Amino acid sequence: MQSLIGTGVALVTPFKKDFSVDTEALIRIVNHVVDGGVEYLVVLGTTGESATLSQDEKELVIKTVIEANNGRLPLVLGVGGNNTHKVVEELKTRDLSAFQAILSVSPYYNKPTQEGIYQHFKAVAEASPIPVILYNVPGRTASNMVPSTVIRLANDFKNIIGIKEAAGDIVQAMKLIQHKPEGFLVISGDDMVTLPMVLAGGSGVISVIGEGFPKEFSEMVRLGLERKVDEAYKLHYLLADSIDMIFEQGNPAGIKAVFKSLGLSEDTVRLPLVNVNEDLAKRIDDFVKKIVN
Repeated sequence: MQSLIGTGVALVTPFKKDFSVDTEALIRIVNHVVDGGVEYLVVLGTTGESATLSQDEKELVIKTVIEANNGRLPLVLGVGGNNTHKVVEELKTRDLSAFQAILSVSPYYNKPTQEGIYQHFKAVAEASPIPVILYNVPGRTASNMVPSTVIRLANDFKNIIGIKEAAGDIVQAMKLIQHKPEGFLVISGDDMVTLPMVLAGGSGVISVIGEGFPKEFSEMVRLGLERKVDEAYKLHYLLADSIDMIFEQGNPAGIKAVFKSLGLSEDTVRLPLVNVNEDLAKRIDDFVKKIVN
């Protein structure tokens, strides 16, 4: 799927100081990343704090992003969970007409076997009216979706079109790239290894830092896809310190500190997440000023 090659960004859900959803800030952020040159937007992923949003708030976020985007870029919606039946029901009942694909995380907390993971995504693929991107993030789910399981799913279900691979393991990513069927997207879910993954044959990234610095990060990915290695690595190293900083005290607290420095939104997060501390906030602010100026 050509439209999902390059840089996608996992949109945050900005909150006002009273913790309510800040739709005006969300519109500003959508415009910031669209104008910055990213290829697509991901709505209600982990970075969007979907775990602490009510159903009404999720609908508000979806509506706001669709209207702000106004058809400019493809949209991907996060639809996943550790209750297979509930995920299937959402896929059967939700209007997905505005979205090009769903991003569905491997079941967390339950710690299913590889066969359990396969059966979960079999049910998801059979229920979804639009293409499915798998999401492997062992640091959050407590289980790793191994390459053989991913390739089995990719071969068995034509609407499973890719994987967001966020194990942070370049060897695992290379095995996926080596054995994947033609046209299957191996998408980085880890900003720091995005460029090596792209150069190894990956399709791009679903990024967090790409939200803060969309122009530089999406250009790095395009240069990588064009095999302009030296130019791409120049941008990688320009942003590398900021990637470390935004994840130092958790996501999305770090990227929200970037948005506060950019004047796009407050840095408010909902419990159990907390804001970054003053030291990190200052270092992030200094970095933002350096890049923007």
